Amino acid sequence: MPRTSRFEGRLLIAPLTAFLIALLGFPLVLDIIYSVSRVGFENIRAPEPIGFSNYAKAVADPEFWAAAWFSLRFGLIVAVIQVVAGLMLAVFLAPLFAKRPWLIALLMLPMMVAPALVGLMYRLILHEFVGAVPYYLLEWYGDFPAFLGRDWAFTTLVTVETLQWTPFALLILHSSYAAISPDIREAAALDGARGRRLFVNIDLPLMLPALGLTFFIRFIDSFRVFDNLYTLVGPGAGGSTTSMSIYIYQAFFKVGDIGLAVAASMLLLAASFVVLWAINGLTARKAPL
Repeated sequence: MPRTSRFEGRLLIAPLTAFLIALLGFPLVLDIIYSVSRVGFENIRAPEPIGFSNYAKAVADPEFWAAAWFSLRFGLIVAVIQVVAGLMLAVFLAPLFAKRPWLIALLMLPMMVAPALVGLMYRLILHEFVGAVPYYLLEWYGDFPAFLGRDWAFTTLVTVETLQWTPFALLILHSSYAAISPDIREAAALDGARGRRLFVNIDLPLMLPALGLTFFIRFIDSFRVFDNLYTLVGPGAGGSTTSMSIYIYQAFFKVGDIGLAVAASMLLLAASFVVLWAINGLTARKAPL
C-alpha cells in the first residue's frame, strides 16, 4: 500500500479513534484511580490513595472467590449448552429456514425481552406459593422441587439463560452454516464424504471461527450476568447465587466500599481480556505460507 494512502486512512479514522479514547479512556483512568484509593460516597470527589490494598482485600475475600467460581461455572456451562444447542438447531433446521426464512425472526423473539423482565416472569411462574408450575406439579404428582431454593437455583438459572439466549447462538451459527459454498459440499460428496463424515470433516472446521466467536460472546455475557439473576433469585441463600456482578453491586451500593467494588471490576476486566486473548488464539486462522 502506498505511503500516501496509508496516511490518508489513518487521518480518516483519527477522529473516531480520538472519540473512542476519550469515551472509554476517561472512565478507565478514573476506575484505576478509585481502585487504588479509599473512597466512599462521602469522599468520592477526594479519594485517598492507599496503593493496592483494595486488590488485596478483594483477593483475600472468600466471597469474591465464591462469586468468581459461580460466574465461571455458570458462564462455561451456559455457553457450552447454547453453542451446542445452537449448532444442532442451525444444522437440522437449515432446510426449513431455506424454505421459510421468516421462522428465524420468530425464533429471535425471546431475545427481544429485557432480561430483568424474563427474571420476573420466571420468578412468578416458578414461585413456590403462587407459581403455576409448582401448583400443577403438586396437583399431579403430590410434590414439587423448590426451583428458586438453594439446591435448584443454579439449574433454574442455567435453564432460563439458555432458553432466552440460545436463539442468539442459532442466528450466528445458521449464518455461518448457510455461508458454506455448496460447491465444497459437492466436491466432498464426490470423494465419498456424506452425512456425519461430511459435517465433521468439512462443515465443522469451516464453522470453527463462528463457534469460537459465539462461545466467547455468550461466555462473557453469562459471566457478567446480573439483571435476570438478580430479579429471579438475587444473591441466594448464603450467597449461593452471587455472581461477580452482584458482588460488585453489593460492595458499591450496599456496603459503600467503592474502592473494593472498582478493584473487583478491574480484576474482572483483566480476566475478560485473558479469555479474549485465549479464544482469539484458538480460533484465529493461520495465514498461508
